[in-house]
Order: sequence, then structure tokens, then C-alpha cells
Amino acid sequence: MSDTVADFLLKRLSAWGVKRIYGYPGDGINGIMGAFGRFGEGMDFVQARHEELAAFMACAHAKFSGEVGVCLATSGPGAIHLLNGLYDAKLDHQPVLAIVGQQRRAALGGDYQQEVDLVSLFKDVAHEYVHMLTVPEQTRPLVDRAMRIARDQRAVTCLIFPNDLQDLPFAEPPREHGTIHTGIGHTGMRSLPGQADLARAADILNQGRKVALLVGAGALHATDEVIEVAELLGAGVAKALLGKAAVPDNLPYVTGSIGLLGTKPSWDLMNGCDTLLMVGSGFPYSEFFPKEGQARGVQIDIDPRMLSLRYPMEVALVGDSKETLRALIPLLLPKPDRTWRNEIERKVERWWRVLEGRAMNSAHPINPQRVFWELSPRLPDNCILTSDSGSAANWYARDLKIRQGMMASLSGGLATMGPGVPYAIAAKYAHPERTVIALVGDGAMQMNGVNGLITIAKVWKDWSNPRLIVMVLNNGDLNQVTWEQRAMEGDPKFVPSQFVPDFPYADYAHLLGLNGIRVDDPLEIGPAWDEALAADRPTVLEMVTDPDVPPLPPHITLKEAKAYLSALLHGDPDSLGIVVASFKEEWDTLFPPSADKAKG
Repeated sequence: MSDTVADFLLKRLSAWGVKRIYGYPGDGINGIMGAFGRFGEGMDFVQARHEELAAFMACAHAKFSGEVGVCLATSGPGAIHLLNGLYDAKLDHQPVLAIVGQQRRAALGGDYQQEVDLVSLFKDVAHEYVHMLTVPEQTRPLVDRAMRIARDQRAVTCLIFPNDLQDLPFAEPPREHGTIHTGIGHTGMRSLPGQADLARAADILNQGRKVALLVGAGALHATDEVIEVAELLGAGVAKALLGKAAVPDNLPYVTGSIGLLGTKPSWDLMNGCDTLLMVGSGFPYSEFFPKEGQARGVQIDIDPRMLSLRYPMEVALVGDSKETLRALIPLLLPKPDRTWRNEIERKVERWWRVLEGRAMNSAHPINPQRVFWELSPRLPDNCILTSDSGSAANWYARDLKIRQGMMASLSGGLATMGPGVPYAIAAKYAHPERTVIALVGDGAMQMNGVNGLITIAKVWKDWSNPRLIVMVLNNGDLNQVTWEQRAMEGDPKFVPSQFVPDFPYADYAHLLGLNGIRVDDPLEIGPAWDEALAADRPTVLEMVTDPDVPPLPPHITLKEAKAYLSALLHGDPDSLGIVVASFKEEWDTLFPPSADKAKG
């Protein structure tokens, strides 16, 4: 029997190197699902519990493998459900192809059941390339273009397949006027700035006395080069959240995360520098950059649209971060004066003691910072970390010391809730031999994570290393938004919107045949992590934590302080606990444990 359009679709994707598609079935893609049944080995279909999770998995697959992630959904509602995960990929510049079904061609325009104008629907999220196929001869060129554009532009693309077209015999485009003939070959691109631009950038960096680096996701593959540049220039290195794994945190001049979830040393680095080198980052918050005119700027980014966008740069270099830094290094002069570097290292060393003091403060029942602090020295080599949006991202950003070889990510540009567990599942598919740890709040866990556990229970026995840990901060509160209401609006906690219903996360894990551990004693945090990391199956680690522990920003403005006080004075139900916890946090900021005590 000759190949159908659906058969050819899967074979062509396989030729492009696609080994796995994340999705959920439906009658709008019955032809494609039938093709999966005929394909044999080499192309896996991973059934998510919801199309949104499938799109998150495709995004995470791209992040952790460097390949194009592919997700699949049926027509109408199935296609609509993909959007949140696809926007996550778009805003984090990840290559993802969405394949969606559509009603049969003869029905289009007739207000038919599940008929949605999918080209218009996906035109924003997949603006680089979205098309609907109308004849079999389009299959080869459209699949090739969608894959190439997704990969080379690091963008979301979308192909729409009417369900009747999927079952038609595949046909190659004829060799005649008005047809397209495409190929799969490698795109030979080398993105490197010109020598004159490199020289101008080096001149600025060499003249600087107080150099700061800010690195993001675009520097994840340039770790060695970033370290070498920082050593030559005597610079400190701050990290945007998506670049947490770009440089290890055990280097004494790495100041950690920047921004609202960032560190005091990163704040000081940006406010004290006279020269800024920004590498592969679109970090958005202008208040955390140097003041305009304070620092001269050099930026490196693969995408020219992102240059001189966040801070006015004197030299903006279009290029791959690793290759550009490698070309820049011979032009940089070692700085003999290490006064600036020594100041950075003193502040970083003190900050780690501040964080330890904060983590070890008592709480009711568990201080969430301690959960992350106790995990940090236990992180397995080459592990993969995923975090969800919410208060978990605060402690992920600050308290975990990433070592070289580890991978880590979360939803950066979109900052959406729900990707923590599906990210972890995709990470495990991409790297089944690695230990994967998802760090999730109870709000996000109830949104998507609980359903993701069902997929984990279904597939974990296929993994070469069964260790996947989902740690849930069970505090009964949509905590990040609660704190934002207090600090930004001056409003007390609004219980009807912020309360999260209680759910037995660890018991639910047992029900699914997974390992489940519930911890409500701070002395049991470390042993629980040890047990989870040694388990013979995936583990849900339920930490019962105190919602009153404040995620203090690195710098508190007068406006934020007034709003915070207003929330307390206007009857916040947790006022007493907030005051006590905030006092402890500020005490440790002013009087961190001594170096000897911290080591002990």
C-alpha cells in the first residue's frame, strides 16, 4: 500500500531527526495516529494528560536536547489547548513545531463542528511560519520549511492538516512551474561579528575598571568562555533566571540571579559597575540594570532584534555567544588590579551566609528556604532541575548552588504556571540516565502537576534511571501572588482567591505506585531528600511549609515598604506570622552567621 500523507509526515520528521512527539489523540488527527501504528520503531508518541502539557513537554525537549520539540493535537479545542505551552516556547526562543488537525476541507467555511480559524489562531505564536496544507504535494516542502525555520530561527512553527488530507495518498510535487522542491540538508551557519566590531568591544572592556557580566540562556553552551572572560577582566557574573546553569555557583565571583528573585550581590554588582557585558540574555527589568550613563555597554546576542533593547549598548554584536567570546578573548587584556573582584567575592561569601541563616530560621512548620538549602549539597552530578512559577522559583533562584554539568530551566519569558512537572517528564525522555528534580508549588501542582504524575506512573519503568523527584511546597497558599498583592498593591491577603485546597500529594503518589514522602518536621528535610534520591522509582516529596516566610527582593524601595506596611495595617490574616518571619530575615541580612559557624 502506498504511503498516505500522514505516513510521509512521520517519515519526513524522522529524517529530520525527530524521535518523539508529545500529544493527545482526537478525531481531527486520526490519520496521523493511524500512521504511528504503521511506523514501527524509531518514532515514539508520548501521550500527555492534556494538550497544554504536551506543548510544555515539546518546549522542554527543545531546552534540554537542543533539538526541535514536536507536539500534536486534534482540531478545535485540542489545538487551542496547545497555546500556553507554545507561548512559553516562543518567549523563551525555543524551536518547537506544532502539528494540529482540522476539519475536512469541504466543510471549512461552513460553521462546522470544531471548525476554528487555526491559521489566524496560531498567527501570533507561530508568526515565523504557520500554514494549512490543502493538497498532498505540499507535504514535503511545508514539513521541511516548518522544521528548518523552527530550528534555525529558534521559533515556534505550526502545520495544520485537514483530517481528510491525512488519509490521501502522498504525492511528490511535480517538476513543473509553480511547485516547490525542498531538502533536509544541514543549514551551514556561522554567526560571528566582524573583526573591527570585536576590537571596539574589546577596547571598551579593557578600559573598564569595574566590569560586570550578565549572562542568560544564550550563554548556556558557553560556560568555559564566560569563565575565561570573567577571569581576564576581574569581573563578577550575574545570571538571568534562564541562565542559572550557564556558570556554576561555586565560583566565588558568581553573584547569582538578578531581578526580583535575585541576590543582593547581583544588585550591588549592577549598581557599582562601570562596564557591562551582556551575553545571551533578554532579562527585562530595567530597574536592575545600571543607571543609564553609569556604565558603558557591550552586548552579544544571536538575535539582532534583542540588541540594545534592555540597556543602551555602545557596541552590539550579533553572533553565537560561544564563538563570539572565543574570538573576543585574544583581544582582552588581563586586569592586574583585583580590587573590584575582591569586593565582589567578599559580598558573595557574605550573601551565602545570609542565605544559610535565613534557611535555618524556624517556621511553622517548615521554612521553605531550608528545603532548597538542604537539597543543594545533595544535588547529584549532571542532574536536571525544573522549577515552576511561584514562590518555588524564588528559592530555586537563590538557594541552589548549580555545579558545572547540571541543567536547569523554567518558564522565563512567559512565567506561566504549570510547566514544572511536564518539563521534568520531557527532561527524563531526553536524558533518561540523569536524575531529574522538579520544584513545584501547590498551586501549580494542582493546576498541571497532579495530572503529570499519571504520565510518570505510566512510563517510568522504561527509563534507565528511575529517579525523578517532584518536590511540592504544600503551604495552602498561592504564595507568590499573595506577596505581590502585599508588596505591589498594599492589599492584605484575599483568602477566597489565595487559599489552595488541601490535597494529599504523597498519598496520591502511593496510589499511583510511586514513592511518596510527606515531611512536616524540619529535622526530616535532609533525610527525606536522601531517601528520595536513593529510591527505586519516582518520588513525590511533599514539604509542608510556612506561607509567611517572605521572598524579600534584593532591594526594597520606599514604595514597596509603604505597600507592605499598608497590607499589614489593613487586616492581613497572617500579619503576626509575617512580622515575625520578616524580622528574622532582616536580622540575618544584617547579622549573618559567622564563616566558621556557617561551615560547621
